[in-house]
Amino acid sequence: MLRLTSLLLRRSSHHFHVTKPFTTATATANANPPPLSVPLSHPIYLIWSSNTSLGKTLVSTGLAAASLLCRRGRSSFLYLKPVQTGFPADSDSRFVFSKLTSLALRRRLSPLLASNHVLKASPSAARSLLAPGAPQSFDNGMCNLDWFEERRVSGDNSGDDELSKLVCKTMYAWGDAVSPHLAAERENGAVEDSALLEMVQRCLEIGAGKEKMDHFCVVETAGGVASPGPSGSLQCDLFRPFRLPAILVGDGRLGGISGTISAYETLKLRGYDVVALVLEDQGLVNEVPLASYLRNSVPVLVLPPVPQDLSDDLMEWYDDARNVFDSLMEIMLSAYSERIKRLHDMPKRAVNVFWWPFTQHTLVPEGNVTVIDSRCGENFAVFKNNDAITEQFDACASWWTQGPDATLQTELARDIGYAAARFGHVMFPENVYEPALECAELLLEGVGKDWASRTYFSDNGSTAIEIALKMAFRKFSHDHGLLLESLKDNSIERCPELVVLALNGSYHGDTLGAMEAQAPSCYTGFLQQPWYKGRGFFFDPPTVFLSKNMWNLSLPVGLHSPDLNAKNLTFCSRDDILNKSRDKSDLAEIYSSFVSHQLSKFPKSRGLVGALIIEPVIQGAGGMHMVDPLFQRILVNECRNKNIPVIFDEVFTGFWRLGTESAAKLLCCLPDIACFGKLMTGGTVPLSATLATDAVFDSFIGDSKLKALLHGHSYSAHAIGCTAAAKSIRWFKDSDRNPNISSKGSLLTELWDNKLVYQISSHPAIKRVVVLGTLCAIELQAEGCNAGYGSLYATSLLKQLREDGVYMRPLGNVIYLMCGPCTSPKICNQALRKVYIRLEEFSQSQLN
Repeated sequence: MLRLTSLLLRRSSHHFHVTKPFTTATATANANPPPLSVPLSHPIYLIWSSNTSLGKTLVSTGLAAASLLCRRGRSSFLYLKPVQTGFPADSDSRFVFSKLTSLALRRRLSPLLASNHVLKASPSAARSLLAPGAPQSFDNGMCNLDWFEERRVSGDNSGDDELSKLVCKTMYAWGDAVSPHLAAERENGAVEDSALLEMVQRCLEIGAGKEKMDHFCVVETAGGVASPGPSGSLQCDLFRPFRLPAILVGDGRLGGISGTISAYETLKLRGYDVVALVLEDQGLVNEVPLASYLRNSVPVLVLPPVPQDLSDDLMEWYDDARNVFDSLMEIMLSAYSERIKRLHDMPKRAVNVFWWPFTQHTLVPEGNVTVIDSRCGENFAVFKNNDAITEQFDACASWWTQGPDATLQTELARDIGYAAARFGHVMFPENVYEPALECAELLLEGVGKDWASRTYFSDNGSTAIEIALKMAFRKFSHDHGLLLESLKDNSIERCPELVVLALNGSYHGDTLGAMEAQAPSCYTGFLQQPWYKGRGFFFDPPTVFLSKNMWNLSLPVGLHSPDLNAKNLTFCSRDDILNKSRDKSDLAEIYSSFVSHQLSKFPKSRGLVGALIIEPVIQGAGGMHMVDPLFQRILVNECRNKNIPVIFDEVFTGFWRLGTESAAKLLCCLPDIACFGKLMTGGTVPLSATLATDAVFDSFIGDSKLKALLHGHSYSAHAIGCTAAAKSIRWFKDSDRNPNISSKGSLLTELWDNKLVYQISSHPAIKRVVVLGTLCAIELQAEGCNAGYGSLYATSLLKQLREDGVYMRPLGNVIYLMCGPCTSPKICNQALRKVYIRLEEFSQSQLN
């Protein structure tokens, strides 16, 4: 910051308004505040520096001059200073206002209207600015000033020139010249990050809709890149939701090379685009090693030395630096134009080169392609309507992989970078390295606690399933005497056919072996998998769901019984469904008899049932069905009695997806083998693991390598994925980091508003609701071609929700919201409320 005297009070043309401006309380009261949005109708840049007092405000002023004080200048320039301390003696917006008007008088190219505004200040800072006895309005401890001053400068022509405008705004000001978090604490002027971002967004909208090159805006940060904001959040994190392109003011002094590189890497680590680096010439030629470090990928510009004489008005210095600022302005304009062109061209390029999975391309015209610019925590930043970058809540958790909030995302980026720098990738078999060992032990102590003793790493969920099947079949063959001496060398003689026991509606992955272990469906038909035979014994499971304010049990035909009491078919709460006391119910006996009878009648001519594989509690891709936990528990017990290995497919359900670290806790029973993936790495890189008991492991032990498990992939247990997984596993279960973890550390708190969920279940357009942990699934009432996975019935509804800032991808006529384990209930319920509102409109449109 630059030291100024109390010039704020010297001009008689000041205007003071006591009308209450926008306050964040209004937005907070709104149950569904609009998503954050950044206009792209004109260039907007963040001005950073590697440390304080390096000249950010000098650069901002120079850019304003390059923008407005030229023959073909822009019509307006907006300078925003979100956080200002040391006010009013220090006022960066006042400096830009004062110097720019002085430069305009000096150059006299075109008429200029300049204004300087102060929106909010702490009580102590406000008192130094207001006249004694002036009325004051407060908002959460900050005084609403809405104060401004204006100055008009005439051009050198007749007056026909278009008037240019400079608007400078200080948003929040504190009196102490210290770090913002200290000033806010000392002056009782706390400001939450969300309030500050909402204020920035409102100010950015000033130039929205103007011609692309007719308006320019810079947002100048306070202190260095990692200096705290008013709440204590580092500013590099505070402003990350906007991800504005950056100009970094470097340090030309002794030691400045290191500090500048550190600041640059801090920004890059968080996903900022640094467009240019600017530094003052201190005679040490720091620009040369900096340009070398940057591989000339980022322009490095050098400003002339700044006069040390405080009485110098800097007019000559700005004249000397004019070419530098003109060059910087051209770089920024060019980068802006190139970015807009890339964003605009991406859909067309995508439809010409991509082959998207699970997508019928004829149904996705170019205009329906979502351009994702970045991600911050739970939100996409999408290019919308060619004029803005807008937040969209990732309500499908990017195919169920996502869990981090913005804080964990940054932590993961840092740790992944460390692992890449330390290990890259290294060979796994017969070797050990810290990330793999730590991850394996955490898995066994967490999701594998009390049953698993071995961790087998692979690359994705489908591969983890293939490995699990090999493990289970070997264990079954070992236990049932099928490993004959003649087969120990893998000769062409074959054992009896082994098949799986599985449930209709299941889904275990896309690879050929995994597909053989699931029931016939649209995923396994001849169009998709001509080799499919369905090597299993499949039957319909009982399911539970919420409808019309009541949890209901739906029994398949084979489970209907005249002896069944009606009270066994409805439940007052989901907890009643999960209660293990149901093991003593009449229904438990019916289930047990049914499973035993089904297994006994399976013909040996079709093979031996060598494994049970289930998705515990929730069948994901099959339509988000909740299988009766009692039924699955009895199924597991019956297989145990017959010495059939049990596989839990927790690729979707694991790591708090259903409210517990492992869905086995909900079933109150344990597997022999379990598969994990998706959320395991926090949604950053592919990695999966298959956990197994000692007994399973021992069935592969022998003198010959041919008896070992001959399966793996090139990147087994890659250090980057294991590092991310270790961080995520610890983070999700740590109540100090994840506020959703209950005091006992075994459950997530309820994330979805129970009253609203029940309201939705009673809506006439809704068939059923399933809510558990991070999942809230809703099946729309539909018939015929409007029902099922191929249905397009929900298309118009989801299009409206995306406009509302909620990105959903359906399973036919089943829509679902999925958050992360760290997502706040407030965010969940804002999204759920938007769904409810749009359901009302959707229902009406179907009636018309």
